[in-house]
Amino acid sequence: MHGTEAPSEWVRRWSHLIAPGSTALDVACGAGRHLRWLRGLGHHVVGVDRSADALDACEGLGELVNADIENGPWPLTGRQFGAVVVTNYLWRPLLPAIVGSVAPGGVLIYETFAHGNETVGRPARPEFLLQPGELIEACAGLRVVAYEAGFLQNPDRFVQRITAVRELPQPGGPSRHLLPVSPS
Repeated sequence: MHGTEAPSEWVRRWSHLIAPGSTALDVACGAGRHLRWLRGLGHHVVGVDRSADALDACEGLGELVNADIENGPWPLTGRQFGAVVVTNYLWRPLLPAIVGSVAPGGVLIYETFAHGNETVGRPARPEFLLQPGELIEACAGLRVVAYEAGFLQNPDRFVQRITAVRELPQPGGPSRHLLPVSPS
């Protein structure tokens, strides 16, 4: 079942930017791999998915919302979160709602398949693959902390991934978003 594998390396790498005790939203959460990770870091979690079976695997983790977000209304209208996490999911009409769900001071951590993936596997249909720079454009209004676009191996895939924050006004200069130190 989708969502039972280990948390995304991108999510693990950037989750230190989430303010302690924040409420984190996982969009298309599947069986809850990121809900478990974020809850383990001490965050309150909200997961939304269209699969009741997947959400059953998340029972007891936090607030669970069963909704078809591609064919129905955004079920979290008016709510904002200290973190919004999205992995391996793209529904373009929802991008403004996802970005709008990031609270002031909050962080968006997003990773999904990109153009080129059709040459190595699934998804292969253009509607499920980000075009070059599309994720950066979708995050207009947020401050990009990290962005990568390219090819990853094991498993082979083309991705775009971004970590971006909705900054609060900072007296005395810009916010300091610590970059992870890479092992030597």
